[in-house]
Amino acid sequence: MPTLNWIGKEKVINHHQDVPFRILEPQYTFKNGKEETPTNSKNKIIHGDNLEALKSLLPEHEGKIDCIYIDPPYNTGEENWIYNDNVSNPKIKKWLGQVVGKESEDLSRHDKWLCMMYPRLKLLNKLLSKKGVIFVSIDDNELYYLKILMDEIFGKKAFVTNFIWEKRTNRENRKVISSRHDYILCYCKNTLNFGESIRQLPMTEEALSRYKNPDDDKNGPWKSDPATAQAGHATESQFYELIAPNGKKHLPPSGRCWLFTKEVMQEKIKANEIWFGIHGNNVPRVKTYLNSKERGLTPETIIFAENASTNEGAKKEIKYFFEGEATFVTPKPSKLIQHLLSIATTKDSFVLDSFAGSGTTAHAVLSLNKVDGGDRKFIMVEMEDYANTITAERVKKAIKGYGVGTKSVEGTGGDFNFYELGQPMFLENKVLNESVGVVKIKEYVWYTETATPYIAQNEAYLLGTKNQTAYYFYYEKYQLTTLNEHFLRTLNTNAEQYIIYADLCLLDKTLMDKYHIVFKKIPRDITRF
Repeated sequence: MPTLNWIGKEKVINHHQDVPFRILEPQYTFKNGKEETPTNSKNKIIHGDNLEALKSLLPEHEGKIDCIYIDPPYNTGEENWIYNDNVSNPKIKKWLGQVVGKESEDLSRHDKWLCMMYPRLKLLNKLLSKKGVIFVSIDDNELYYLKILMDEIFGKKAFVTNFIWEKRTNRENRKVISSRHDYILCYCKNTLNFGESIRQLPMTEEALSRYKNPDDDKNGPWKSDPATAQAGHATESQFYELIAPNGKKHLPPSGRCWLFTKEVMQEKIKANEIWFGIHGNNVPRVKTYLNSKERGLTPETIIFAENASTNEGAKKEIKYFFEGEATFVTPKPSKLIQHLLSIATTKDSFVLDSFAGSGTTAHAVLSLNKVDGGDRKFIMVEMEDYANTITAERVKKAIKGYGVGTKSVEGTGGDFNFYELGQPMFLENKVLNESVGVVKIKEYVWYTETATPYIAQNEAYLLGTKNQTAYYFYYEKYQLTTLNEHFLRTLNTNAEQYIIYADLCLLDKTLMDKYHIVFKKIPRDITRF
């Protein structure tokens, strides 16, 4: 498979492994319309570098995110990094200098953009569930580079489609060519069966109106669909003269064949599943019943503005939240994100947006939950300082309700936790950062071993048990700990195997084999994500 090369690629291809794991520091919980002392909410808004934040999500969410939507910088070459411009943000410049080195000074803006995107996409791929779907908004500036990049990271077979979104409905006369669309690349984690990940859209009122029952069919309302198909892959048995119940003869049009063999077609005619019109003289058509299955609309590659709004609609939407002020330059409309979520989520899906911007994705999740009674959860990451004043503030207003008078919108309900990206778990010399606290260290170690949430135990040093294995973390902040026979006599948990972390081990191999003990040295043997 062709791969994409650029200046600096060798420095970032494995950089996601070197990104420090940082703890998430809860700042507050927004619940019942106000900020409260942090409690447990599965919805998260995180302020911090999205590369490091994605790394911090791995212990709890690796392989568990069902839908990812990101709207990364479009890299248009304009001067300000606000949302969809070039890679000139000071934080990104600093990161490029540290990771790529002096070479970064000579990179083109395309090189910089690819360096920025590669490790983030690698971590997003790790977070995506087995049936997960990722959508990436982009325009012509980086579309073709992005497609090859995602083929390399997610796999060429994971490519589902490239959606075209009608972002504006009016002609842009100031340009040589009026651009009316953006792209949304779509990839699935499940490369064998996209049907397990991509869902039909809900039936619209217009689509439902097509189902009638003019002949009082016992199977209920139906609509008619063609009884023919393109003949390219047809078998000989699909070409024949069809005789209607009134004796009228029908042949498939040139280049077409019947959907069914003659025998199957006759069975369907007898079962009243073929429609010949009220008087029986029409071209035969197949009845498609409304109640035959959970019916929906097959998603189309073109997403029209009437179904997903426009850039202009998004700007108006954001103004409603902030008393007419355009606090964000180019947000996406929540209706567009709802459309994508309808394609790729169920009512209990986890949704992630690591370029959260104005919080549109969180708003879309909450709105869709209100529509269908779902319990989707969201995780938003925003690196800029407006994470609390714009991103979180919009979500608060979506939950409570916003607007005034005839333009007021009822709140969706819900809650979220707001986090700051905290200290690293390990210092540069690879020792534990003890200032993060023993509870955070225990949470981290337990996740590395079991990939499950940590629950505090009553027994000293016990992290927990799983699959007949007991995990102990024999750790003291101000002294070395030693795994010896004296420590073994303090254990109160019966298990088939014991994994024990400590600074030193004085047990002989015979005793460890006898009791199925595995020693892991602190910090050497603690897994780094």
